[in-house]
Amino acid sequence: MRAHIIRRIAHGLITLLGVNLTVFALFFYVNPPDRMAEQILGERHATPERIESWKRQHGYHLPRLFNADERFPGCFTRTVFWTKSMPLFAFQFGSSDHDNSAIGAAMRERIPYSLALTVPIFALALAVNLILAMVVAFHRGSGLDHGALVVCVFMMSVSMLFYIVGGQYLFAIRWKLAPVSGFDSAFPHALRFLILPIGIGVVGSIGAGTRYYRTVFLEEIHKDYIRTARAKGLGEGAVLFRHALKNALLPILTNVVVGIPFLIMGNLLLENFFGIPGLGSFLIDAIMTQDFAVIRAMVFLGSALYVAALILIDIAYTWADPRVRFA
Repeated sequence: MRAHIIRRIAHGLITLLGVNLTVFALFFYVNPPDRMAEQILGERHATPERIESWKRQHGYHLPRLFNADERFPGCFTRTVFWTKSMPLFAFQFGSSDHDNSAIGAAMRERIPYSLALTVPIFALALAVNLILAMVVAFHRGSGLDHGALVVCVFMMSVSMLFYIVGGQYLFAIRWKLAPVSGFDSAFPHALRFLILPIGIGVVGSIGAGTRYYRTVFLEEIHKDYIRTARAKGLGEGAVLFRHALKNALLPILTNVVVGIPFLIMGNLLLENFFGIPGLGSFLIDAIMTQDFAVIRAMVFLGSALYVAALILIDIAYTWADPRVRFA
């Protein structure tokens, strides 16, 4: 198991290096520093002198991958790739291209706001989807099952924007039960700003979540151990929660753990529409202001969290099912 985890970490680092090279190519070859400077400075102010000054101020005047004017190791370290991309592996995100503020400090400040939104959505949506999926799977083939599938497909087909705009109109504007947008970091005042986006997030996840977990439970409830449990006289609640749920943990864990990175990265739409200053709105603001340093940092952070989640899945498999072992 230990050797497998070490191999997975090594593979993860190689994957992150590949992601880093791809992002670097997109930003510094497809969209070179001269064009970055023109986009940020504006066409009217983008004179050659100001472009060169901007590049030197942000360290983009160096060669991109190889510096022929330097000896080893400077030929590699005195490059844009080494100074801008390699520090990301140590989670040193540098400074913003827009206002020179520290990106890492801004991330640490915003992460709690993202977690205040995403963790309740994650926990409530998981509980609601599992319960609904077990009830629907138990009544497979009935009118309830067919009706639930129709509703789930309909909910999956509706854009999240519809839930957000509709929720704001009904609950905030028409019924005035919650603020339309804004945020107050002081507890418990923050709750009144979070209840509506959390509710919308949970409702928006029901269609896909219930349909997925229904399929998972349908694969379990017709197996021999379920029939044996029923033959012993166990109630349906015990059969579903103590037996079917436990044996369906592997696909559930896969879906749950893969979703963990998005807890930290935030919810782009909900944070933007409700004015919550989390990492999701941080990325949206960076895109709007063409802050390429922040976008690079956020892409790397998301990739690193996703790779870490995949490693956690391997560990969680052995906990959920002792029969799973890695050489």
